[in-house]
Amino acid sequence: MIRVCHAGSGVCEPVQGPVLDWTLPPDALWIDMVAPTPDEDRAVEKALGLSVPTRDEMAELEASSRLYRENGATYVTADIIHNGDADTPTIDPVTFVLTKGPLVTIRYFDPKPFTMLVDKLEREPNLCSTGADLFLNLMEAIIDRASDILSVNANKVDAVATHVFAEGKQVGFEHLLTKLGRAHIANARIEQSLAGLARIFVYIASDERIDHVPDSREHLRSLSGDAASLISHNQAVAAGINFQLSAALGMINIQQSSIFKVFSLFTVAFLPPTLIGAIYGMNFEHMPELHETWGYPAALVAMVVAAALPLLWFKRKGWL
Repeated sequence: MIRVCHAGSGVCEPVQGPVLDWTLPPDALWIDMVAPTPDEDRAVEKALGLSVPTRDEMAELEASSRLYRENGATYVTADIIHNGDADTPTIDPVTFVLTKGPLVTIRYFDPKPFTMLVDKLEREPNLCSTGADLFLNLMEAIIDRASDILSVNANKVDAVATHVFAEGKQVGFEHLLTKLGRAHIANARIEQSLAGLARIFVYIASDERIDHVPDSREHLRSLSGDAASLISHNQAVAAGINFQLSAALGMINIQQSSIFKVFSLFTVAFLPPTLIGAIYGMNFEHMPELHETWGYPAALVAMVVAAALPLLWFKRKGWL
């Protein structure tokens, strides 16, 4: 689907009719290509005289494939974090093409910042005057959304910490380790997205189209600063995840050691009565006490005393 946002009105509407006959409207501010078909790719390429990267090309990780200039246009591809309400947010690439006219975006999913900006344009039709201006506002929405997802992930990590270090409570560490694992995945994806955005801001600063937007340099510096601060915050969250993971594994080892200690102590405590039982279980012919009426009770008392004395000793030492 191709959606065109018109300057001045802020209205974004899909292209109607045969796509191959489509021509670029003179007031086009933004061409948003959502999961474009080959025919839609060709239509945009024909209208703008530019090449549209394929989905496979967008997924390439080399810097030369993500940040480049071609035929007077600047191409940047960013990994955008989305589906932030899920346990593990998703990350997918979006390509932005700054041309002499409208901004072109190519994507195969529906990130929330795009919807947020479309709604904002409908409320404020004069918000953006050029494609470069719209690009900066779109990046601001993406940074804001990444910040929200980072805050949610940080809160999840803090909640896990409350359970890991809870005193006097039986903690299900398997469930907590699962939560920490998901938080780590989210943290890594947020880091990947923010690092890519930071590189884009540095690269786009050399594009002359940015200078055509009032206060664009200040806006771009602000976005770069926001990305840097979010990266630092995300790294702090990553350190917290690693610390809690180590603490949880340490707690698990302590619990297991306590269980093994109890079994070991009881094993040692019941060795003496076992020895007594083994002695009287031997079939020697001359064992006088076996023929006495008090022999059986005496053996039982000896076994109880032999078990109780080690247990009392262990308790006195604080091992039980």
